[in-house]
Amino acid sequence: MTPAQSFPEPTNTEAIRVIGRFEAGRGIPDAMRSDVRMLGALLGQVLREAGGDDLFEDVERLRLATIQAYDEETPDAFDRAAAIAESFTVERADEVARAFTCYFHLVNLAEEHQRVRVLRERAGQPGREDAADTVATAYARLKTEVGDDEARRRLEGLRFHPVFTAHPTEARRRAVSSSIRRLSELLTQHDAASEGGAEQHRAHRRMLEEIDTLWRTAPLRAQKPTPTDEVRTVMSVFDETLFTTVPHVYRRIDDALRGDASGSSAPIVPAFVRVGSWVGGDRDGNPFVTASVTREASQIAADHVLRGLERAVERIGRTLTLDAQGTPPSAEVTAIWERFAASHAETANDLATRSPDEPHRRVLLVLAHRIAATRRGEDDRYAAPEELLADLRSLQSSLADAGARRHAFGGVQHLIWQVETYGFHLTELEVRQHSQVHATALAEIEGGGALSAQTEEVLEVFRAIAEIQRDRGLRAAGRYVVSFTQAASDLAAVHRLAKHALGDDAPVLDVVPLFETFADLQAAPEILAEAVTFPEFQERMAATGGRLEVMLGYSDSSKDVGPVAANLALYEAQEKIAQWAKDEGLELTLFHGRGGALGRGGGPANSAILAQPPHSVDGRFKLTEQGEVIFARYGEPAIAMRHIDQVAAATLLASSPTVEERTSEAATRFADIASVLDTASRERFFSLVKAEGFAPWFATVTPLEEIGLLALGSRPARRGLSVESLEDLRAIPWVFAWTQARINLAGWFGLGTALAAVGDEQRLAEAYRDWPLLRTLIDNVAMSLAKTDERIARQYLELGDRDDLASLVLDELRLTREWVIRLTGGERLLENKPILQRAVQLRTPYVDALSLLQLRALRALRTAPATTGSGADDEQRRLLLLSVSGVAAGLQNTG
Repeated sequence: MTPAQSFPEPTNTEAIRVIGRFEAGRGIPDAMRSDVRMLGALLGQVLREAGGDDLFEDVERLRLATIQAYDEETPDAFDRAAAIAESFTVERADEVARAFTCYFHLVNLAEEHQRVRVLRERAGQPGREDAADTVATAYARLKTEVGDDEARRRLEGLRFHPVFTAHPTEARRRAVSSSIRRLSELLTQHDAASEGGAEQHRAHRRMLEEIDTLWRTAPLRAQKPTPTDEVRTVMSVFDETLFTTVPHVYRRIDDALRGDASGSSAPIVPAFVRVGSWVGGDRDGNPFVTASVTREASQIAADHVLRGLERAVERIGRTLTLDAQGTPPSAEVTAIWERFAASHAETANDLATRSPDEPHRRVLLVLAHRIAATRRGEDDRYAAPEELLADLRSLQSSLADAGARRHAFGGVQHLIWQVETYGFHLTELEVRQHSQVHATALAEIEGGGALSAQTEEVLEVFRAIAEIQRDRGLRAAGRYVVSFTQAASDLAAVHRLAKHALGDDAPVLDVVPLFETFADLQAAPEILAEAVTFPEFQERMAATGGRLEVMLGYSDSSKDVGPVAANLALYEAQEKIAQWAKDEGLELTLFHGRGGALGRGGGPANSAILAQPPHSVDGRFKLTEQGEVIFARYGEPAIAMRHIDQVAAATLLASSPTVEERTSEAATRFADIASVLDTASRERFFSLVKAEGFAPWFATVTPLEEIGLLALGSRPARRGLSVESLEDLRAIPWVFAWTQARINLAGWFGLGTALAAVGDEQRLAEAYRDWPLLRTLIDNVAMSLAKTDERIARQYLELGDRDDLASLVLDELRLTREWVIRLTGGERLLENKPILQRAVQLRTPYVDALSLLQLRALRALRTAPATTGSGADDEQRRLLLLSVSGVAAGLQNTG
């Protein structure tokens, strides 16, 4: 008798009842429930066709058992689910893991589709959203506080600057992402088609075909992507979403602010988005990112944006069929045409034939021709995007003066916004390197001996930056981020190296310190005060009007002192840096190195912005976006528009007098609580991570080593060959491994002890209500805890044969959960956030199924004899990696 057969199997009738009750109890909207059921049924059909009824029934047995295990009315179901997972052959377990992973992709798709559905329903319905939720409503509130003129000035200075990174946290293959995107389009077509009609049947058939593709596509990458692969993956987001979506964000805000006047006169909304990229520029710990890769990354981005601009200009040009008699051109527009005709007679004749007596159309097509020449590097190319902007503004003025104002401030304005946002570079490419690499290179150079290959490469990077600036302007490249900045000399080293590389022809550089550890965050103001006395810094600040950028690292500070103390330290560092910059008269931009997972600073960006210290935002917000977060936030146009609007609104509102006063007053009023939270949480965190043998124990009780085998990204997962201490480990696998073990320790450990140390529940409830920093921290911890599972976590911890450490983790888990529920209200986690609670609860039983499969593989690997080359080990390792990919899809955040 197999372990699974020791439990009675539910009947089909019971299964239908249990699953139906589970879905109904999650509060899923009817439309979304219909989508989930349809997509699930299509997957079931694919499983029957591909693997037979036996495969389908095995998947259903495990699905039902994990749902029943989630239901407190069925106490033995968890043991039955574990027994079912253990009963499968490795080959069947592999297939079941893939089936659940496919299911998660489909549920995620249905949930995204529901979000889009809701956003479309809300469109045009004022009063449906909070004041901080849209730029338009935030601007209206700001006007009541600071007056029209000051609100307008702040709107003009608004900046939202996401920086896309290639950190390896996206577990899906690009082929899988592409399949899901096609399914999304088919689901939209299915919605729009007549019920039971031919078009709906066609969409249904094609969805079945696409799900079959999803099932048959290998879920694991065969090899790690190269940095260039990563560049092209990020480019797909621009091509499919951002290039066209961002100007629509500007237009929607202008429509809301100005009503009928929008589109017929000059907008008041600036092009406030700037997109940065570390992909192809971040070489900290990644030996595969070389100067040649950086050059190629910049070239790929430039090619994408120039092609996009060429198509956009041609598209609007083809529709601008306004004749000269009714819409006469200005002298400037006529001059653009005449100059072109004089040097390109044949092309001009062709355009004139295609656009008879349509001067504005002709000129737009001339602009398209010159953009194409720019892309190809031909003689009549634009030297800089400013030249193209000047031509577009001449065209806009001509149309407006001739009375065609809706054309001037409609399609042509969209083109202007696109060029202002993206230039000819698309992304502002940033270089990042570790301070120790610079120190080593300088020592070699100034020692006078032969230079190592690493030092030669360091110098070549500055030559690459200089070339990119010459070809595409200063915005194309120029920020240089110094990881682990520990002294002002670390920043001066960058300028010294640039001079060694190119002498007086060194590129223009904005050197950005990155403060990462707890000690570095505390020392940041003193380091900055010294750095700004350097001639290179003073020269650059004079040229930019006193601008200075400082980056804060969330990942290593959290791994250094724990999530609670790290959050408090980051707040204190921002507060001190912002006050210092204000006193110095500098325009400070704080660059937040936030990851996707909560243990790396993740969570809703807009609530985090509104919890920042006074003067630390001032209308400018810059953060890293990585891995699965890029596609979740920017992969679908409606969701991207909503996200940008929300974050920009919070950025605008964060510096309002009422928000700054609330934040400052709360920080002062609850300073005593902050002190207790800091000390108690840090001591608790240290009691775990500084315990003898912690690092190898951590590597045993989580799939840490195996995660390093996943072909997620081009950068190595750790700094050394083995994990002997936390210093050997990068922050991403630290978070990823705890997440896979369903413990999520990096996001919450120490908070329960800290809250208990304060003890005064009434005062803590008051702090939760009035102190934005604590509220954001606790809300994020609630989400992290909601994705833990103590039953499963206990089984992972048992792998380590350290009852003392396991008890420490589980005791803190229970204590933290108890306190978080007390402060947030209700009987369960996330009861104050029902939509988020629904999303987590909908997935949890299915994540449990994959966790049980992962556990059986991990046990087999941990207990296997110390031999190499075992085929059985390879099978178990593949099963484990498949389950890692599936759990990542189910939990929706990794590292």
